[in-house]
Amino acid sequence: MNAFILMLPFFAVRLALLPILSRGAARRAADSAPAFGNLEKFASNVYQLTGAAIFIYPYFMRAEFDGSWQCWTGSALCALGLSLLTAAVAAFARPGEAGLVTRGVYRLSRNPMNAAYAIYYLGVSALAKSPVLLSLAVVNSLAAHWVILSEERWCAGAFGEAWEAYSSKVRRYF
Repeated sequence: MNAFILMLPFFAVRLALLPILSRGAARRAADSAPAFGNLEKFASNVYQLTGAAIFIYPYFMRAEFDGSWQCWTGSALCALGLSLLTAAVAAFARPGEAGLVTRGVYRLSRNPMNAAYAIYYLGVSALAKSPVLLSLAVVNSLAAHWVILSEERWCAGAFGEAWEAYSSKVRRYF
């Protein structure tokens, strides 16, 4: 089968479920925190470019469920990533009174959507048996760290003490 089919469940959850649950949440998710400094700006561009490549590249590949270890590992990672993404999207759709999301999987990680992306991308890489896609996923995840730092700086300014209390209790990643 064409490997792009593996991206359809991801699109369904990330791009279709969120606006169904909350149009306001979909607008919030589309906003980007401002990047400061050359490193954050570079990382943001790398994140966007590798993210686009991760979505486009599978269109030119095949993925087979052949019973190999890559198939089983990729399937498990895709299922885990999709489950985590669904839980993160559902929680993100219902922020607290001040607008800060601290419920659901956000009690365990300040960035469960980004973690879900990385897990899902690794699963697709394994299913497609593609070192190129794996490399893109790794670079995307590394660049995401600096994007997350800029988002967290924005959150500190926007939510003040509520953010400080939350971020002191909950890890950035799992």
